[in-house]
Amino acid sequence: MIAMQHWVGSRPASLSLDQLRWGPSPQHAIIEGLQFAVQPGEMLAVVGPNGAGKSSLLRCLYRYHRPTAGRVLLDGQDLWTLKPRAVARRISTVLQEPVTDFGLTVAEIVALGLTPHLGGLAVPHEEPVLAALGLLNLTALAPRNFSSLSGGEKQRVLIARALVQKPDLLILDEPTNHLDIRHQLEVLALLAELPTTVVVSLHDLALASAHADQVLVLENGRQVDIGRPLDVLTPAAVRQTFSVATTIDTHPATGRPRFSFHLPL
Repeated sequence: MIAMQHWVGSRPASLSLDQLRWGPSPQHAIIEGLQFAVQPGEMLAVVGPNGAGKSSLLRCLYRYHRPTAGRVLLDGQDLWTLKPRAVARRISTVLQEPVTDFGLTVAEIVALGLTPHLGGLAVPHEEPVLAALGLLNLTALAPRNFSSLSGGEKQRVLIARALVQKPDLLILDEPTNHLDIRHQLEVLALLAELPTTVVVSLHDLALASAHADQVLVLENGRQVDIGRPLDVLTPAAVRQTFSVATTIDTHPATGRPRFSFHLPL
């Protein structure tokens, strides 16, 4: 794996929300009353049942949805006072929506991550592109057409594209979707080690607990709790929010929390 210093140029950002509210109309709030802070270099995992508002929150964080009330602050500055190009340089995203490949190769897709910095298309063999490909074990796939890849391979390419951008804030919406078990573990371990601030939505509570510095629990668009994983993801809290019973113990090999779920009796 290529050393991260070959591509890192980010300045991890602080992120804070001040009574954030968003909805399609002033009368209809999808998320409301969100208030928390993420320190530079921390990894925040956002969890919650389907429809909790996770994707809506992330869209506010990368300036897709303008809040109907409250603010999103990046290093203390309101995100909507920054110029779009400045935001594009500092924040990168990996989303769930399908990506149009326009007949590009894997290397060319990854090189698109350099566009906000260069003002034009980058050369696919530039060092940052090769470094990002190496981080995601994609070097051998570099000349392949993006459309020929499996769903999991495409997901890793999109993560590499986000990394080559050298973001101060990296936002990922369910990045482990389509990944096999090994690549889920590898990607989350990589995200936890990156010298940038990371906000990631996840369904897997074990992955969130094992890798995140903080966990934010959402339910019905409201902030249930935020804090250290084992303080937030207790059996009682999991049962209340997800309507499942859980046993949490320590994995004998990794020493990390291990979750076992079953329907309440």
